Amino acid sequence: MSWTHRRRWTSAIVCGASLILAATACSSGKDSGSPASAPQHTTGSISLVYAQKQGDQEYFIDEADGAKAKAKALGVDLKVVDLGNDANKAVTEVQNAVNQKANGVIAVVPDPSVGPQVVQLAKAGGLAFLTSDDQVCTNGPDPSKCSKENLVPRVGFSGQQMGEQVGTSAGQLFKQAGWKPEDTAIVDAWQQDVTVCTDRVKANETAFKTASGADVKTIEVGTDNTPSDAQNKISATVAGNRSVKHWVVMGCNDENVSGGVAAIQNAGYSADNVIGVGLGAYLACKEWRGGKPTGFKAALWINGQDVGSLAVQTMYDYLKNGKAMPAEVFAPTKMVDASNWQQSGMTCS
Repeated sequence: MSWTHRRRWTSAIVCGASLILAATACSSGKDSGSPASAPQHTTGSISLVYAQKQGDQEYFIDEADGAKAKAKALGVDLKVVDLGNDANKAVTEVQNAVNQKANGVIAVVPDPSVGPQVVQLAKAGGLAFLTSDDQVCTNGPDPSKCSKENLVPRVGFSGQQMGEQVGTSAGQLFKQAGWKPEDTAIVDAWQQDVTVCTDRVKANETAFKTASGADVKTIEVGTDNTPSDAQNKISATVAGNRSVKHWVVMGCNDENVSGGVAAIQNAGYSADNVIGVGLGAYLACKEWRGGKPTGFKAALWINGQDVGSLAVQTMYDYLKNGKAMPAEVFAPTKMVDASNWQQSGMTCS
């Protein structure tokens, strides 16, 4: 996986030498090695808060485990908070971190529209701030419309590269199946206000067309990124498209594909008429472990533990060693299926 070039952002507070997530010269917007723009070194113990949306989701459970393991190894005091889908709780927990005099916050916000508010709270409270997984803009509610210099540094995965891998796999499986484009439909499901999800989906659609060499009708479905909502929404989509004989299912994560595959098979389609390619593999492996025929044919394994560990390490290096945070840090990924997931090194809890 490639690493993007390093980028930093600052605020007036950073220019005043308070400990905030920092990174550019205050006037130029370019990297500067001057002491004024360099992070301060934290002496003594480091206290961090990791605030995650959907903390009961398999991926985020793994991410929390990875963060805890790294924090223990580094001697960091880490508190993990489940925000669920409550954007207001993200604001509350950042304020709590300020009140508790934490050194920094790593966040996966439920709604990017609260990004500017939590960033300002962190700045005002003297907290270093880093995001994992999803992007946050410092001065606007929509990261997709945010200039690069105003995006908060992020640890996670490359949405475009992940989408390309999913779309390529789905396109290859479509060709192998020998399906006709006119008898097939793609359903692509995701939470459409989450920028990294949109990046994945747009990339998978382009990659599918390239890999398959076919022009297949695509139906985009908005969900809340949970299996139940994906199943409900895609059930309605299938009911309105009964002439379709074969379905390809892609989306932002395993949850969307799991829900979509279930919806299509519940509508009477056999597993042979469904190609689901997930993103995460933590739900796909449960289908494969059961040994029953399934439309969940492949998934891109993204290891949440890697992201949690890398996020804590990035924050520690910033606070303890004065190492500037890169614009983005990407963890590795791997495509797996029923035949090789157990040999890949992934676990299926």
